[in-house]
Amino acid sequence: MLGEEKAYLLENRLMPIVRRYELDSVETLVSKLRAGTSPGLGDEIIEVMTTNESLFFRDTKPFEQMRSASLPYFQNARASKRKLRIWSAAASTGQEPYSIAMVFGEEKEKFQGWNIEIFGTDLSREALARAKEGIYTQFEVQRGMSIQMLLKYFGKVDAKWQVNKEIRDMVKFAEFNLLEDPKKFGTFDIIFCRNVLIYFDKDTKTKVLNRLAKVLAPDGVLFLGAAETILGLETELQPIPGMRGAYGMPEAMKVEGVAVS
Repeated sequence: MLGEEKAYLLENRLMPIVRRYELDSVETLVSKLRAGTSPGLGDEIIEVMTTNESLFFRDTKPFEQMRSASLPYFQNARASKRKLRIWSAAASTGQEPYSIAMVFGEEKEKFQGWNIEIFGTDLSREALARAKEGIYTQFEVQRGMSIQMLLKYFGKVDAKWQVNKEIRDMVKFAEFNLLEDPKKFGTFDIIFCRNVLIYFDKDTKTKVLNRLAKVLAPDGVLFLGAAETILGLETELQPIPGMRGAYGMPEAMKVEGVAVS
């Protein structure tokens, strides 16, 4: 299900496991995995195959658009329920969902009394363990994080920085494979699924997008990565005018305010 251009990842990342188990090839490793004779082998493979590259406020534009366009719209559209659900579908080590939480921290007065649910999922248990801890190195926090935001939302822990408890408490994490059906999680108003589809072939991209569409509110917003697009894929999702990298269902295009730039 990886695109052909990403096939090199298989050999580069799996060969250390092949050597550790004293096997002769990746194919033999796959056979061993399917046989189910080595407990823990599947988890090992998942960890080495998962790309956990992430940084705070990555690409900036989606976070700016969420704050300037999506949140004002939802503040009005969800005024009676006063509840918003946001899903970071490839949360990695937590930088993206915590960035989302910090956006709400900046909009705290406008959403006073609201129930804001931020949900982060990832396939890697190791990455999720780090995300829940919320502790980052100096190098990690300086990637995308302004000094003002760092001092406002982090505390020093020895030579590292930890996200403040108030922000950590806004995010719940769970292990999840995007190739599975997410309907058990319910409906979301905003979904971030960024820099994941680039690793999949066309058919898999289509399946993932259509599953996301089923749990996206009719007027919800899906943010993809800067290098990702729905072009050429069979999906109901459509680009939202005025919001680069943002997609929604056809119903959303009829709602005034969703596409504010």
